[in-house]
Amino acid sequence: MKKKGLYILAFLLPVQIIFIFFLAGHPELVENWYSRFLYPEFSKLMRYGHGFLPFSLGDLLYTFFGILIIRWLLRRFKQKFRNPRFWVIDVLAVLSVVYACFHIFWGFNYYRLPLHEALEIENDYTTEELYQLSEILIIESNKLHNQLTENDSVSVVIPYSKNEIFEKTIEGYTNISKDFPELTYKGESLKRSLYSIPLSYMGFNGYLNPLTGEAQVNTQIVPYKIPTTASHEIGHQLGFAKENEANFIACLSTMNHPDAYFRYSGYTFALRYCLNELYRRDPDKFKNLKAKMNPGILENYREVEEFWLAHQNPFEPIFQAFYNRFLIVNNQADGMKSYSYVVALLVNYFSEENNRL
Repeated sequence: MKKKGLYILAFLLPVQIIFIFFLAGHPELVENWYSRFLYPEFSKLMRYGHGFLPFSLGDLLYTFFGILIIRWLLRRFKQKFRNPRFWVIDVLAVLSVVYACFHIFWGFNYYRLPLHEALEIENDYTTEELYQLSEILIIESNKLHNQLTENDSVSVVIPYSKNEIFEKTIEGYTNISKDFPELTYKGESLKRSLYSIPLSYMGFNGYLNPLTGEAQVNTQIVPYKIPTTASHEIGHQLGFAKENEANFIACLSTMNHPDAYFRYSGYTFALRYCLNELYRRDPDKFKNLKAKMNPGILENYREVEEFWLAHQNPFEPIFQAFYNRFLIVNNQADGMKSYSYVVALLVNYFSEENNRL
C-alpha cells in the first residue's frame, strides 16, 4: 500500500506541471480565486500560527531537510546509485509533494495578473518621462539627505536597531494600507534569517519561505538597505510573487513612510533603478542628473556596493544563475533582468498621481 501511494504521488508530478501550464494562460482565474480569495486567508493563518516565534521556523526546517538530503546522498553514493527502480520513485514522490506545497502555499501567485493591470496603469514610458521622474526623485532624495545629515557629502546612517527597523517596516504598511487596502498586513511574521552570512555570500538580501510564510531578511547587509529589503519581503508575503512587483511595493511603502529615514531609503532605492535605466537609454542625460545628486547619496550607494564586493566568491555566480533560471521557470521570462520592470511601474504610478492632483 505504501509503495502504491508513492507511485501515485510520482504520477501526480507531471500532472501538476501540466496544470501549472494551464494556469499560466489564465491569470484572471489565478487573480480572482487564488491571489485575492484563497491565499490571503491561509497565508494569514500561517503567519499568525508561528509569526510570534522569536526565531525562523522556516530556516530550521531547511536545516532539517538539508540534513536528510545529505544522508540520502551519502547512502546513494555508498551504494553507487545501484537499483534505481528502488529510489527513483521515492525521489519523484518527494518532488511531487514539495512542488504541490510550494504552489498551494504561495507559488500560484507567480501566475496572477501583472501588477500594472491590477493598478490599471500603463507599463511603458518614454525616456523623457523617465528623466522627469528621476529629477523628482533626486529633489526628494537630496531634501531628505539634507534633513538627516549636516553635510551633503556624508552617507545617511540609520540610527535604529534591526528590531526597531522591523517594527517600523510594519508601520509603513499600516500607513499605506489606507490608500491600498490590498496591502493591509496582519499577522506579522518578519524574521532575521539564521542564514544571513551564507545569504551574503550567495548575493541575496533576503527571501520568503513559501512553506512557512515567513519573510526572511539578511540582517548582515548595510542597515540603510534593510527598510526596503524588509518591505520587499512583506510584499511577497502579501501575494506579490514577482521580484519587480515586490520592489515596487517596497518603494510605495517606504516612500510614503512617516519616518524620514525610511523615506530616504525608499526614494534612493527608486532613484537607483531609474538612473540605471536612464544610463542604459541616454548616458548624457544620466551624467546631467548624477551631477545634481548630493555626494552623500552616492556614498550610500558605494557602501552597498562595497558590502557585496567584500562577499564576492567563485560560487556566487552559480547561485545567481540558479535563481535566474528559477525566475524564468516561474513566469518571469526575463529572469533577473525583469527587475527593471519596476521602473515602468514607478513612472506610470507617479504619472497617475500627478493626474489626480
